[in-house]
Parts: sequence; C-alpha cells; structure tokens
Amino acid sequence: MARPGNSWSTRLPRLGYHAAVNDDPHRPAIADVGVTSGASPNDASSALPDDVEGPGEALNLPGLLAAWRGREPAQWSTSPTPYSALAGHLRAVGEPLLAYDVIQEGLEAWPADLRLRQLLALTLADSGAAETANAALTQLVAEGHDDEETLGMLARTHKDLWLRACDTAERQEQLRLAQQSYERAYRQTGGYWTGINAATLAALQESPSADPIAEEVYARCVAELREAERTGGNRYWPLATLGEASLVLKRWAEAADWYGQAAEAGQGRSRELSSSRRNARLLLAMPGVADDVKERIEGCFRLPPVVMFSGHMVDRPGRTEPRFPPTLEPALAAAIRQRVGQLGVPIAFASAACGADILFLEAVLDLGGEINVILPYDREQFEADSVDLDGSGAWIPRFQAILERATQVLVASERCRTSSPEVYEYSDLLLRGLAATRAGQLDTELRGMAAWDGQPGDAPGGTATMVAAWTRSGTPMEIIDVRELRASHDAEDRSLRPQPSAPSATHHGQGGAQFSGIKAMLFADAVGFSRLWEEQLPAFTGRFLGSVAELRTQAREAPVAQNTWGDGLFFVFDNPSGAGDFALDLCESINASDWGAMGLPPDLNLRIALHAGPVYEYTDPVTGLPNFAGTHVSRAARIEPITPPGQVYASEAFAALCATQGANELICDYVGQTPLAKGYGTFRTYHVRRRPC
Repeated sequence: MARPGNSWSTRLPRLGYHAAVNDDPHRPAIADVGVTSGASPNDASSALPDDVEGPGEALNLPGLLAAWRGREPAQWSTSPTPYSALAGHLRAVGEPLLAYDVIQEGLEAWPADLRLRQLLALTLADSGAAETANAALTQLVAEGHDDEETLGMLARTHKDLWLRACDTAERQEQLRLAQQSYERAYRQTGGYWTGINAATLAALQESPSADPIAEEVYARCVAELREAERTGGNRYWPLATLGEASLVLKRWAEAADWYGQAAEAGQGRSRELSSSRRNARLLLAMPGVADDVKERIEGCFRLPPVVMFSGHMVDRPGRTEPRFPPTLEPALAAAIRQRVGQLGVPIAFASAACGADILFLEAVLDLGGEINVILPYDREQFEADSVDLDGSGAWIPRFQAILERATQVLVASERCRTSSPEVYEYSDLLLRGLAATRAGQLDTELRGMAAWDGQPGDAPGGTATMVAAWTRSGTPMEIIDVRELRASHDAEDRSLRPQPSAPSATHHGQGGAQFSGIKAMLFADAVGFSRLWEEQLPAFTGRFLGSVAELRTQAREAPVAQNTWGDGLFFVFDNPSGAGDFALDLCESINASDWGAMGLPPDLNLRIALHAGPVYEYTDPVTGLPNFAGTHVSRAARIEPITPPGQVYASEAFAALCATQGANELICDYVGQTPLAKGYGTFRTYHVRRRPC
C-alpha cells in the first residue's frame, strides 16, 4: 500500500519506535516487524512516517493517547497504516484494550487488511481470549496467509492454550502445535523471533532440535545487534533473544548479561519486558537450574508495580481537628514523590480529590508513569464536593490537567450526584478491580499506597476503608504517616491550631437516594420472540420460560428479585459470582435445547447482559412487589440489546468486581468499546465465560 501523506502523520507524536507486530506479547522474545524477514507487503513499519520512527526515544503513553484523541477519522481512514502503527505502540506499552479499540475503528474502513486482522487477534490474545484469537488466525492461514507473522501468531495462541489447558493430553497437543507452527515459520524464513520460540518450546519438550536452532538464532541476533548499534535501531529484541538463546544453551552467565542489557534498553516497555520474563521463567523452571541463576535473571525484569492510592483531602476551612492543613502540602508532596520514586515508574489508579490524590497523580505523571482516574459520581458534582473545597478554585486547574493526561477516566456512577456510602464503596471496588486486572495483564505486583493519619475517618469510603480492604486481601502497601508529617512539619503553625467551628459538608456530598447496596443485575431478551405465531405462545411460555424457571430454582445463589415481561427477563443477585454463574447456566441450557422439536423456531435464543452497581430498592406501588431501580439498572438493560445471541456480555464494572470479589470461576474477555442501545453512550464491554479448570 502506498505511503500516506502527512495529513494524518503530523497528528502522531515522535515516539521513537517502530509499530511492533509481535507474535507473543506475553511470553517469547520477538522482533519488530521492521527487522524480521517475511513481513507482509502492507507492513505498518514500512509505511510509518518519519515522526514516529526516530530510534532511541522512549514510548510515551500520554503522547499515544493524544494522537488517538486528536485524530481526524476522515483522514485516518484513508489508510490502515495509522491504525496499525498506533495499535502496535499501544500494545508495546501494555495497553491491549486501547489497542483493540484503535484496530476496531481501522477495520471498519479496511475490513480485509491483513495487518489489522493480525493485530486484532493479538489484542484478543493479550486480553485472555486465546480461543477467539486462535480461531481468527486459523482462518487467516486457511485463506492462504502462511507467512511468518501469521504462523508465529497462531503458534503463540497455541502456546497460550497449552499454558491454560487442564487436561494433560490437551496440554501436550497444544504445546506440540505451538512448537510445530513456530518451527515451520522459522524454516521458511529464518526469522529469529519464530526461531527462538521454536528453540524454547523444543527445549521444554527435551527435543534434540532445541540446541541447533538456538545456536543459529544466537548467531543471527549477534549480527542484528551490530546492525542496530550501527544504525541506532531498536536493540531490545536482539538483546532479549540472545538472553533466551543462552538459557536454552545453558550458558547461565551469558543469559544474565544479555537480559540485563535488554532490561536497560527496554525501559518503559512493560508489555515486552513482561513477555521476555515469562518466557525466561518457562526455561528457568526446568530441572537443573541453580537458584542463584534464577535470582539473577529474575532481577533483570523488575517491572514497576500497579499502585492503588488513597489519601486525605486538604482540610476544609474551619475544621476543628486538623488532618491535612494546606501548609502541609509541600511536605506531603515530597513524601509522596519519594515513595513513588522508590517503586519505579508505576501504573497508578486513584481518585482525584484535592489534596493527597492530586499530589500522588502529579508525582506519577512527573516521573513518566501512567494514571487511571476513578471518579465516584458525576464529574461536575465531584469537582464541587471534593476539589473546590474552599471555593477559591485553586485546585480546579490541577484536577482538570490530570483528567486531560489520564489514560482512563471512569465515572463509577454516571448520572449520579449523590455520594452515599454505597457509591463510594462501589467506586473503591472498581478501583481495586481495575488495578488488579491491569497487574494481572502485565504479571506484575499490585500494591496499595496511602497518605493516612491512622484514624478511622469521617465517613465510609475514605482512606481508612481502603487500607482496611487492602489489609483483608493481603495486598502489600506503603503508608505515608500524615500525623507524623504534621508533627515534624511545624507544631506551632497557626493553621494547625483548632479553628472556630463552621458548618460544612463532608466530601461525601449531600443527601440523595438511599441505596440498598451493590447488586449484580442480569437482563435477557428472547431473540426471535416477535416472529412467533399466536399458537406458539403456549410452547414459549411453558417450555422456554419454564426452563428458565427450573434453572432459577436450581441456582447456586438464589436471586433476590426477578421479573419477566413477554420475552424479557430481569434478575438481581447479591454477588457478581452468582449472577455470572446463573447467566452461563442459562446460556448453556438455551443453546443446548432443541426448540424446533418443541414447536418453536429452531434458532430461538437469548441475549444475556450483566452489570453491577449500587441500586435503589423499593416496593412497586402498582404491583406491591419488591423491585430495583437506578442508573445501574438502566446500564444493564442497555447492554442486552447489543449482545450477540447465545452469548453473555458484561460491563467493565462487572468484570472489575469479579476481580475484586474473588469470582475466580469466571473469565471476562474484553470485546471493545461498544455503543449501547438508545444512545446511552459507549462503554467497555466484556464477554463472560467459565474458567475451564
């Protein structure tokens, strides 16, 4: 494809990295497209404009986000290259969900583009949907795309399925298929990234082909490294591959040296560092590797943690018992910056209230980290309640600047202006769940950090609540003692003395609906109901709805409320695990039934949607029965119409609460930014399935 003009390229920042289409972002060491052989004709790196190709600069996530948010779709859609380029960068910094969204937009304009289809499969695999990715890549190979890139990516999904499989025979078969595909690609092209994967998987099977392939790859990478050093090109993958080849060949000291150099060259490339570490761990787990070798190589891949933060707001004017007086800001800012610096450059999750939250987020940004902001309710109301406490407006520009630079800003309860305990509890659960999911994607440590005075707090949902939750879950944490800082700061400072009492609201807002708690909701709709003939309605109510009623009586967690209207179903559960389990039971039962034999349309099915959030419980004045209402009930209802028949879709909030509340039997695979029904907005959506074992 012809190189596009600069009309779109000027909107991409100078990022210093080729758009990497790597076969295995989770485990093996692999090369950028620009240095592998057998790249496809529409290779993104071959068409990248100059302003995204300068080597030697670190990837910059804020710059990537600015490029995406500032794009002009009409100009970008003239070529698939800007989409594949940006998606490659986002994957390189460990953002598969954002990359997926970029690719989906690109595919709307270029549905047959090979590179975008490859990248789509990779982001699915990055997000845990190995089966879906494997099916997509198998289809590409069946279409005749048996190039090194596609075969290597297919092999990667077989390796994911090998690592996930419970059955011994299935594990052995998936490992064989992975090694076979890697070696086939390597023999065709001599590409070192498929070669090192073939060598590693051969070593794990104790195959005699492991060492010869590793020697060939080692020699190739030495030459690649010399070329990269001569031209100023990317050194990371040649270095990491030399480390992996040395491990296969049991040259322990060499392996540690190469990996150390790779880690230095790969600073800021969390996904790739995680990938190299995971593959190294497979080899280090083999018999005969000494503990000191394991420790030395593990030490080369110390990825920064994912950090959840909570801290006190600046005291309101007139507070009688000072906790965080304004004069303490410089000292607390310095203490936070020191702790953040000690952890490395973290990926951060926090709210953005004035005071400690904003100081933490500013410190992470200044150190080059990534921030994700979770606001508990309506942004404007939150700004009034928790940012502009004294009415001076001093914190507002800092708050707005943080939201502009954040990777993600999530409002936990849209169209909600009350901050009841349930709303804050829900926001905290989301924050913890999203952070845990992110840490799992990168296989890195999850930590908590708090700026806290050790006291219980003014109301639920504050720092004390978050620290207690971390303690219960065994999450490692850093506590910055605000009380100690106050004592050492200036005991005689006038602002620390008791002030005259003045009426003021807490940051938890004013009144509002009385929520009954956080619930998980299921909406379902019968696909094909409108096509039923009158004489089929008895069979529908007796057989179809009857089977639903029978499943409800057998549910492992009984719903706390249920309702039907024609072809619609509504269930409310206390926990996400109960809702998810019942949804999958329902889905499996409907899919397995022979409706044609019962006098109903053979393709009769259900669309099932899940969401979780704080809801308002009331007694319906018309029916006299208990019912639930609120924004989060509406959210669940809006997901159902866009769910494919025979599937279970869920909101990001449901997926996050599954991670927080230990619903380990469920897997939530990201499916993209989905526009909800009736113009309700666009939200991240997940496909829910059972964990195989």
